[in-house]
Parts: sequence; C-alpha cells; structure tokens
Amino acid sequence: MGMLIDGQWTNEDRPRTGSGGEFIRPESPYRAAIGDPAFPAEAGRYHLFVNAGCPWAYRTILYRALKRLDNLIGMSFTRPAAGGEGWTFLEHPEDDPEPILGASHIHQVYTAADAGFTGRCTVPVLWDLKQKTIVNNESAEIIRMLDSAFDDFDGVDQTRYYPAAFATEIDELNDWIYAAVNNGVYRCGFARTQAAYDEAFDVLFDALDRLDARLAERRYLCGDEITEADWRLFATLVRFDAAYHGQFRCNRNRLTDFEYLWPYTRDLYQQPRVAETVDLNAIKGIYYGSRPPGILPKGPMLDFTAPHQRGR
Repeated sequence: MGMLIDGQWTNEDRPRTGSGGEFIRPESPYRAAIGDPAFPAEAGRYHLFVNAGCPWAYRTILYRALKRLDNLIGMSFTRPAAGGEGWTFLEHPEDDPEPILGASHIHQVYTAADAGFTGRCTVPVLWDLKQKTIVNNESAEIIRMLDSAFDDFDGVDQTRYYPAAFATEIDELNDWIYAAVNNGVYRCGFARTQAAYDEAFDVLFDALDRLDARLAERRYLCGDEITEADWRLFATLVRFDAAYHGQFRCNRNRLTDFEYLWPYTRDLYQQPRVAETVDLNAIKGIYYGSRPPGILPKGPMLDFTAPHQRGR
C-alpha cells in the first residue's frame, strides 16, 4: 500500500509480519486528546478524515452519528479502494482536491502536520483546524473522546457508552475482542504462513463461539444496555460476511450462521442513526476493490433490517 519516508511517498512497504508469518499491526503515532490543554472542546474546530469501508475509521463515523456530533465535527471521506498513493479522497479529482487542506491523498494530511513524517498514513485522522495538526489517529481513543468531550454542547446525545459502572468489564472485553476478533480477522487475512493462519483462524472462531454463548444469556455484552464494547464488536461483525468470510478466509461459518450473534448484529444495526453509517459497497470496495482485478462481489444478500427479537 505504500508509506511516507521522511515526508516523501514511496510504494515500498516495510514488513508487517513477524518471524512466524503472523500479522503485526503498527502503533498509531498521534495520541493527544480533545480535553487536553492544547485541544479544548470547541464547536467546528475538529475534522475527521475517514474511509467508510475501514472498520477502524468506521468506529468514528458511527460515534459521530450516535452522539449527534455532525454539526460540531466535520468529516471527509476517501474512496473505498486504495490507489497508487494510498487513500485518495472521495469525489475530488486532482483539480478539485479535498476542501479542508487541499489534499488529494491522506498522506498529504500527515505531511501537513509533519513535513518529515515517516510511517503508514492510516485512517481515521482527527484534525485540529485551529492548530493545523493531527490530534489523534487511534480509533479507540477517538471514540472515547467523542463519547463525552462534547456533552456540554446543545443537541448532543447524552448517552454514555463507557459508563463508570462497567468500565472494567468494557476494558476487559475490548482487549479480548480486539486481539481475537477485530484484529483477528486481519491476522487471518494477512498471515503469510499456514501455521500463522491456522492459529489466527482457531482463535477467531473460538472467540465468536464464546460471544455467541454469552449473547444467549444477555441482550448486549454487558447486560441490558449498549456499551462501547458492543459498538467495537459491531464494526467487525457488520463486515464479516461481506468481506472477511471470503477475502480474509474467515470461512468456518458465516455470521448469519450464528444463532445469537446474527440477531445481535441486526439489533445494533437497527438502533437510531446506525443504518445510515453502514455502506456495504464501501466495505466491499476496500477489501476487493484494492486488489486486482478490482471486481466487487454482488453478494452476499444480507438483510440487517429483519426482526431480531433480542428484546424478549
């Protein structure tokens, strides 16, 4: 996919696998927060650069909608499929670039913050319009900010998805689900040896089986209320059959085969303001469109609107 080295774009790519062929995800380099002294919560000050197909960027798209932050935080989309210079902005050809920074590619957002930046240019990016720099590019931290940082502003949904009473349980679930499921599908898809793939595959489906059993006894992961742990899992589940089952060889079962995980996913999809954030064409585009010959599959046919009966 390419990267920046000393501020210059190169199609060279540094290895992302360990000695055993296992996929290793690099750390996000920008880790400041809205609420820090340098980055106070202000209407219209921050902007998100995202890709609708990417599960990590999707977390921030979802939280912006759930918390009704669209009037406070702007957002620019890249095209689903990566191009020759990585993520390219949606519907903005070279002579009409992205309006916030005049950028044609995400890597130009990174060099706008640091002209000598070295690393991969990922999404999401939370941008400070006032200081003209990147605040944060770690999705887990961005959604935690969005959960509460703007609650004093008019019109913001006051629901908290990281309540103090469940913080420890949410953190424990997040750590397990990230390793086994959120990143687990990538460990399957990007494995470079049979052994690495087999190990990731077994960990993934063991976790899905355990989650299915957990949801047999409760509506959501922590009980009767939706929490951050549910939304982080949803970002992967909503992509599972459309992308990971086929493209990443996560094919022991489809999501639709699970007795409880599939209705649970539909339940979350049918929550207010969620359906409008899910773009199946973008999901297929990011996983299939970036690889030759770039043909998007028509299926599978998924009905996220079917009755889920999770409220019983």
